Amino acid sequence: MLDTEIFGSELKKLGFTFYSGVPCSFLKDIINYAINDCEYIAAANEGDAVAIAAGAFIGGKKAVVLMQNSGLTNAVSPLTSLNYPFNLPVLGFVSLRGEEGISDQPQHELMGQITTKMLETMKIKYEYLSCNAEEAKRQLARANDCIEKNQPFFFVVKKGTFKKEALGKQEQVSTLYIHKKLKFKNDQLPSRFEALHIINSLKDRQTVQLATTGKTGRELYEIEDACNNLYMVGSMGCIGSLGLGLALTRRDKDIVVIDGDGSLLMRMGSLATNGYYHPENMLHILLDNNAYDSTGCQSTVSNNVNFVDIAAACGYTNSIYVHNLEELETYIKAWKKEKKLTFIYIKISKGSKENLGRPKIKPYEVKERLKVFING
Repeated sequence: MLDTEIFGSELKKLGFTFYSGVPCSFLKDIINYAINDCEYIAAANEGDAVAIAAGAFIGGKKAVVLMQNSGLTNAVSPLTSLNYPFNLPVLGFVSLRGEEGISDQPQHELMGQITTKMLETMKIKYEYLSCNAEEAKRQLARANDCIEKNQPFFFVVKKGTFKKEALGKQEQVSTLYIHKKLKFKNDQLPSRFEALHIINSLKDRQTVQLATTGKTGRELYEIEDACNNLYMVGSMGCIGSLGLGLALTRRDKDIVVIDGDGSLLMRMGSLATNGYYHPENMLHILLDNNAYDSTGCQSTVSNNVNFVDIAAACGYTNSIYVHNLEELETYIKAWKKEKKLTFIYIKISKGSKENLGRPKIKPYEVKERLKVFING
């Protein structure tokens, strides 16, 4: 078995101090180490953990994700459509529940057979983590070489790999909303393009804008292709988690997350994670048109959802319903003056700009350009 603390120290020497993940009994000791001695973000699901780690990497930290192999299925979307096109590396540890010849629960049987096949299909290099300390150290060096080349690397962890690491005292953070503003008049229903114009006009050299996948990113690109913009492709629902990882890593920057109703509905658990860790430098704007506009304008179920109440209940300091573009501008300016984790909700009209193009810059070029801006 590996001495968990010594192994964790080796990770630290290589610069891995930021962790995110979802618990697994096979990984509980390395998770306990991360909670005790590093920065650990408890994600609502494994896909969110990957996106949080990706945001941390953009911000300049080498990140680790920890997950059970059943959760690898949840992480497929960001691993293939966020990490892959943007060349965002992540060091992963995935347990091997359902290993052949080892008694386990029936729900792990199939995943035990296909875990490594999934990694191979996603073009992710992996190794079974050795229980021998010297070999594990050599494995870490090989993994780090991949990360330095912007390639993800995963360790597949068998039962009994890590020695017991006691979990230290965990202080529970209680975050309560301070200001909640609900709907009290009719909505103006501006277009997405108009709302994005207002948001973009208020950015400055401290601002990073992260636009969710689909027409939100495409319209922002048409308004202005800027070095402090990121246009999400794929990985639907992950923009808030990406923003969290970046906001926690770079508290000197203002992180503006521009979300859509279909996107947020897909991974609403991220609101709870964002609220718990509550980075004050993060502004989360939801443009809700009650439609999957990028795929033919099919209706979402957002008309049944009170996002402002939910964000407040999840710990966002400010949760604000705005009815028009003037209020949108007013509350963005207010956030810039007094930074607190803030959720702004605005209803917009269906439809998009005619003859809308797509970004001509590659996703990995967007990422590299953004990293230069952040570190400039």
